[in-house]
Parts: sequence; C-alpha cells; structure tokens
Amino acid sequence: MSTDELRQAAFGDAPVVPVGAPRSPRAKLLTAIVLGAQGRYAGAASLLGEVAKGRDPVLAALALSAFASHRRQLGGHRAAFGPDGAALRLVAGLSGHAEPDGIDAAGARADALLGLAADNLGVGRLAVARRLLARVRAESWRSQVRRGWVTAEIELADGQARAAVAPAEAALGLATASGALRHVVKSQLVLAAALGATGERERAVHLVDEALGVSDKYALRSLGWPAGLLAAEHGSDLYGRDRFRVDAVLHAVLLRSDPEGRRLARDSPWVPV
Repeated sequence: MSTDELRQAAFGDAPVVPVGAPRSPRAKLLTAIVLGAQGRYAGAASLLGEVAKGRDPVLAALALSAFASHRRQLGGHRAAFGPDGAALRLVAGLSGHAEPDGIDAAGARADALLGLAADNLGVGRLAVARRLLARVRAESWRSQVRRGWVTAEIELADGQARAAVAPAEAALGLATASGALRHVVKSQLVLAAALGATGERERAVHLVDEALGVSDKYALRSLGWPAGLLAAEHGSDLYGRDRFRVDAVLHAVLLRSDPEGRRLARDSPWVPV
C-alpha cells in the first residue's frame, strides 16, 4: 500500500488492515496500529517489536508506546509501565521535523507521557497521573485528542464527571474535524461515559450506538467491547444482548492475542473475561 493509504488506515477514515506485508519501519508501525485497533494484538506485537529494535529512536518510541497501549487495552496497566518508560527515555530531549499526525519527536514524547499517565490512572495513582498529564505538550491533532481522553478519564476516576465533559467534547470535535474515524469512536465512548455519569443518558446512548455501528463495520474490537459495556450500562439491555456482544468480541480478541496478553486480560479487574 502507498504511504497515504497506510496513513488513512491508521489515522484517517479507512481503518482497514493494509494488504501485503509491510516493509519499512514506518509501514510496520502504521500496520500494527490498525491491527491493534482490531484487537489483533499478537500480529501487532510482532511488528512493533521489530520497529522498537530499529535505529530510528522516534519510530522505536512510538512502537513501544503503541505496544503499551495494547497492553492497557487488555487491562495490563502495570505491564505498560516498562515500554512507556522506555519510550520516554528514547525521545527525551529529541527534536526534529514536525508531522501532522505526530509521527515525530514531539508526538512520541506526548504518547509516552500520556501512556504513563494512563498507566498510573489504571493503578489508582491519580495525583501522579495528573502530574504526568501536566507535562504533555500536545502539538499534533492526535496528541491533543489523546490528551483530551486522558484528561476526561482522570476526572471521571476522581469523581468529577462534569469536569470530564469539556475535554471529552473537545477531543470528539477535533477528531471529527481531522477525519480520524478510530479517534472519533474512542472520543464518543469517552464522552458517553462522562455524560452518563452526569445523568445525560439520552445523548450518551446515542453516542454509544454510533460507536458500536462503526466498531462493527470495521471490526474495531478494541473499541467494540468497551462500547458494549457502555451500552449495557446506559441502555435497557433487557435480554442481555450487549453483554453477549461483549463476551463474543472479547473471545475474538483473546484468540488473536499473545499468551501474555491473554494472561493479563484474565487477571485484570478491568476486562470482564
């Protein structure tokens, strides 16, 4: 696939797995990002491992952060500390040409810091998460969207649901303006969680329904099962269909995960395996 097609798959409006084996480190990184979004974590880990061992510190850091995010998606927040910390060390003090999607030194540094903030959030260290978040300098649209997610998630974890709405709204607006379909879906889910916690159930249900539709269409399993949980929480789900969907999607995810990823999911309080 061309560079533009790979970019569209990872950060645009066509989040489908690229055809053919990726050859360059950048192509491997972008392919792995799409594989991770589809919950194909074993395949993604193989490609990310190759990029992380490469000579380009920026791509290596981005690969480590992507791998860490996949571990978090499986509930392994503690397991994500190592790769996120390694990513930050690789790009500490680096500078260089800026790219729109944040595939650059600044974007890699933001990814690592946001990842570490999310890791600490997942283990209940909210004060540390806030300090790490304050260090983030989000220059690209992608970094700004991800900062909005983590900001909202910290506020939700701290019981400040109303404070979570504004950063979640901003993330959704920017993701939509950027044409980043995966990021739109994730932003819808973060905003739905915030709105649901404030009692705005009707809009929360609408956002979740939209996210579920896109997740199903593009097999975005990493987003599909959290969307199912939100649907079960905020919808009627009289017959348990949303929970059945969660079970089915998670089963597909675990089949496509490496053994350590499956263990993390089974042991995590965040993943209803």
